[in-house]
Amino acid sequence: MTDSRLSKLSSTLRTSGVDALALNAGPSLTYLTGLHFHLSERPVVVIFTVEQAPVIVLPELEMLKVNGLPYEIKAFPYGENPVEWDGVFRKAILSLRLDGKRIGVEPSAMRLLEFRNIKAGAPEADFPDASVVVSSLRVRKDAEEIAAMRKAVKAAQDALEAMIPLIKIGMMEKELAAELVVQLLRHGSQSELPFAPIISSGPNSANPHATPSERSLRLGDLLVVDWGAAVDGYISDLTRTFAVGEVEAEYRKIHAIVLEANTAGRAAGKPGAPCAAVDKAAREVIERSGYGVFFTHRTGHGIGMEAHEELYMRGDNQQPLEPGMAYTVEPGIYLPGRNGVRIEDNMVVSETGAECLSDMPRELRVVG
Repeated sequence: MTDSRLSKLSSTLRTSGVDALALNAGPSLTYLTGLHFHLSERPVVVIFTVEQAPVIVLPELEMLKVNGLPYEIKAFPYGENPVEWDGVFRKAILSLRLDGKRIGVEPSAMRLLEFRNIKAGAPEADFPDASVVVSSLRVRKDAEEIAAMRKAVKAAQDALEAMIPLIKIGMMEKELAAELVVQLLRHGSQSELPFAPIISSGPNSANPHATPSERSLRLGDLLVVDWGAAVDGYISDLTRTFAVGEVEAEYRKIHAIVLEANTAGRAAGKPGAPCAAVDKAAREVIERSGYGVFFTHRTGHGIGMEAHEELYMRGDNQQPLEPGMAYTVEPGIYLPGRNGVRIEDNMVVSETGAECLSDMPRELRVVG
């Protein structure tokens, strides 16, 4: 698989307008090489070109990871003295004859630490944004990737179902978040979760990206749970909203509206449809109901190795959906100072439509 991805990258680089692609530790590097490195004070960079084997600059202590790879890669290891690192980067880049050339990078991923080392090795090079070079490959998932995402969805759903009976009035959001993390690990998620779970109740649930707090659940709250699991390097990203005991009629109403919007957004996905069509389908339901001003974000985003990646379900995005593309549908209504609702599912485009990978009940379930 790695050979196939490297071959596709080489073909993409030929038409990209860049001479090379430099990646630091992260999902794109793992996607292309199968190598896993943590971001740390020791920089790791892989440089890809059209004609030559990839070059990797890495700490000596990581050399075992590149031994016995099923493809050719040329390693330039360095020791513990940072004073020597620029020289190693210079040697690696000179081996590829890249000084003065165009070395593409991912601006959202490349740290200043790695960039300075690369720049020291190629002081006359240009460093254009080459995000699309990798995203054009990663955006279409193959069968193995989709299978991993199915496992991640199942792990997440099983974990939340196991937590639901434990939800009680008076529990703090932080307590619930801690319990959910435990259940995610018990039900098969990798220890490195795709993101910290969002557990938000009452007024906090009106903040789409709330952080679990010491607020205790109260009768009449809506409770938003946004969570995900990671399996085999791929993630899930789901949201469900619950009622803590009996809630006001308006809160039941906005939940029903968001559920209708979610259903419409899921139905809008199919090959050839623009991303904007998914956003429009969900947004029109909420706007028609008079709550459009309270739907404050895009309808979804791409998922795969990361919780947020290409593509994006925005009203201005005319990028057409293609088989293998995976994304979320997550409309919401947020009433400031009161309560909020979000319902999120994970989708993958098939040859004829869009399949929903998640099937956890979406109706307003009472907890506590």
